[in-house]
Formats: sequence, C-alpha cells, structure tokens
Amino acid sequence: MTERPKKVTAAKVLRTERPTPHLIRLVLGGEELTGLPVGAYTDHYIKFVFPPAGVVYPHPVELATIKRELPREQWPRLRAYTVRAWDAAAGELTVEVVHHGDEGLAGPWAAALRPGDEVLFTGPGGAYAPSPTADWHLLVGDESALPAVAAALERLPVGAPAKVFVEVEGPADELPLPSPGAVELIWLHRAGRPVGEALVEAVRALDFPPGAVHAFVHGEATFVKELRRLLRVERGVPREALSISGYWRRGMTDEGWRSTKADWNAQVEAEEATALPA
Repeated sequence: MTERPKKVTAAKVLRTERPTPHLIRLVLGGEELTGLPVGAYTDHYIKFVFPPAGVVYPHPVELATIKRELPREQWPRLRAYTVRAWDAAAGELTVEVVHHGDEGLAGPWAAALRPGDEVLFTGPGGAYAPSPTADWHLLVGDESALPAVAAALERLPVGAPAKVFVEVEGPADELPLPSPGAVELIWLHRAGRPVGEALVEAVRALDFPPGAVHAFVHGEATFVKELRRLLRVERGVPREALSISGYWRRGMTDEGWRSTKADWNAQVEAEEATALPA
C-alpha cells in the first residue's frame, strides 16, 4: 500500500449530496488539490483530519510536525475514506461518508458541512485496481467499501466478468453502479442482521467461474476475516490475487481498531498459514 507523506491538505467544500439515506457525498475543491496523485488505484483513500475543538493548525504542515511541536491533547483524530472520484480538469475530489445519525465522528461532521467550509486531509494512499488479465473479478463489501467497489466497476475492462455483492441496510441504500464489464450485481439487505452475515453466506454459496479470479473484499473486520479464510484456504485464491482488509471493526472506535489491527492481521495470517497445505 502506498501513501504520500503526511502533509495536511486544506480543501473547500464545493457541494454536498445525499444519494441515499445513509450516504453523504462531499465534493471538495481548492488550490491545494492541484496535481493530487489520484488515478493509479480504485481504492485511493484520504484521511480526514479532525483537530480538537478550538485548535487551528497552520498550513502547510505535516502530522509529524503537529506531534513534535504540540501537546498530545492538541493532536488530531483521523478517519480514512475512499476517494469516489477525482476530476483533475475541474479540480474536484469526491468522497462519500456513511452516515447513521449522531453516531460516530465523521458522519455527523459530514452532515453539518456546507459549501465554503474548510476540510483537512492527508493522502492519498491506495493499493488496488482491477487486474486487466484476470479471468473474472469478485468484489464484496458493506457500505464502507461501496465507493471503492463503484470505482473498481468503472475501471473494469470492457466485457470483463464480475460477481459483485454489496450489503446495505435496505433497498433505499442501493445506488446505480455503472460498469463497462459484464457485471452480476447482487444487493443484500441487512434488515437488522449482523453486518456481513449475508455477504459470507452469498460468497460461500457462489458457484465460482473457471479461471483466475482477482478479488476485492473490504468492510467490517469480522466478516472480512471469515471471507479471507474461505477464499485463501477453502478456495485456494493466491494472496497476490486478493485485496482484503477490515476497514472497521464492530464495537470498536476507529482509534481502537487501528491500534489493534496489526496484531489482528498477524493472528489471521498465522491461522491461515497453519490451515494452508504445505
């Protein structure tokens, strides 16, 4: 995964949209976005920077400078979000934020933004784009992965077969997902069930097409772990043909998840190594 240095970029909110009841689309602009290195990947992400109340950071500045020169209580919180689109000619960066009322940090913040407001972010980073040589593609995710899934579908080669499973709360959360590929898109409605349960059932029941798959599986860490084992151990998908990560973990704050994610991943990899044939 690549990510450029932790310079804090300032952007202005150009407009906001509500494409579904639980999704807020932010369109950002400003001079500091000129030359933003977006385009190599379909899972490009930025990290919004949330200073504590009353703290204003000078521009330009790197996070390392903030942590070196300011006391810990003035350090920001960060939240990572996938870039939905980048229009270099217009200088417009589109990011989508999941919103569940007053829950969390970024959702209520995004709901309160208005044109002209300033936002701060680091990045972009990124690591995945659909392979043009794969025989078929598998994309699986919850709402947090929806922007990356949408961007990946737009990048598929013409006619490339793809099986796509997206879990959302209900029918009102579905979006058009255009693609030049030959896409079979299945929307799964959670309707109160645990996040990812329907996704695991759907992928387990899938009749895998012949040939080499390139898979993208992201979202809540618990179901991602289950699907990683299914794909790597039961289906024998090579590690290099799989982009898979827990964007978040149920019952944990973002800070808590990031502080334990490395250990979680190490445990998953150890269990996987034990289960795989020698």
